[in-house]
Amino acid sequence: MFKRNLLGVQPFMTGTYSYASQNLFGKQMLEISSLTKHLGKRKVITHLSFCAERQECIGLFGEHGAGKTALLNLIAGVTKPSAGHITVQGFDTQSHPLQAQKALGYQLQSGLSHSTMSVKGMLNFIADVRGFSGAEKRSRVDRVAMRLELSRLLNAPLDTLSIGLKRKVAIAQAILHTPGLLLLDEPNEGLAPDQLLKFKTLIQSLAEEMTVIIASRHCDDLSTLCARALVIADGQLVADTPLPDLQRNSRHHQAVTLAAQTPLDLLALAVLPGVAGIEEDRHAPGTVTVLAMPGHSIYPHINALIASRSWNITSLSLEPGRLNDVVHRLSHEVSL
Repeated sequence: MFKRNLLGVQPFMTGTYSYASQNLFGKQMLEISSLTKHLGKRKVITHLSFCAERQECIGLFGEHGAGKTALLNLIAGVTKPSAGHITVQGFDTQSHPLQAQKALGYQLQSGLSHSTMSVKGMLNFIADVRGFSGAEKRSRVDRVAMRLELSRLLNAPLDTLSIGLKRKVAIAQAILHTPGLLLLDEPNEGLAPDQLLKFKTLIQSLAEEMTVIIASRHCDDLSTLCARALVIADGQLVADTPLPDLQRNSRHHQAVTLAAQTPLDLLALAVLPGVAGIEEDRHAPGTVTVLAMPGHSIYPHINALIASRSWNITSLSLEPGRLNDVVHRLSHEVSL
């Protein structure tokens, strides 16, 4: 699918390759065609189309209210479309809803909450709903509990768990039946850095077994997980691209962030070849980000300046590009 380039930098495609054209080659895990959803007179999803391959990890990015949850609800069959078609593993969600729902798992943004139900009670309940019983039911509950590191918490009430642990239970119930498609809605919301690292490791392993679509406002947290990015704004799909291409459209692409214990000579940094500007971090004194002009590599020049001035640098990093910046800019362009 060719999406119009709202950034005015480069098209969200690589050569003549288009993700949406892949449905010409083999069976897709998910196919969405001209999807539209009305809520009263308001369109929350507008003529949206894309497809997803088996074992593909996709980031669904957008700002608050963009339509990410509405789209996932439509795919999962929680709500019905006003127009268009959704096919999951070859089953149309309208004509074959049970078969389509068996092929997918859904971790809701709101998570799970019950005043008295335990973790094991919740997983047993989901296993019952999915049609498992006896030894198969026990095996599946034990397996997902072990995979999500919940075995020692099986008897704990859901409401006593931390946000991170509740998120684990929500993912456990979503994968209990081994779906081919996993939908995650803001799974990284509110996670501490150590929890986020464990979450990434988990998703990397799941993506080897199933197609994973992760909806999130915190795009940069997922930059190392997703190979492909969908950007949704005002219910419209405004970008469908390999994630590195989206990063290259960030003004922070090839930017260098450095921190020092003593004040840096900002003028010396600003006049280096290829430097487009400098941003000071108000929340971290002594930390600056040096922006690069498109097509320029400024890292070697900054390294040379550091060596010549003998600056005591405490950290130095080259940025691939900030996805949040790009998503915000795309969303703003659509709203104009």
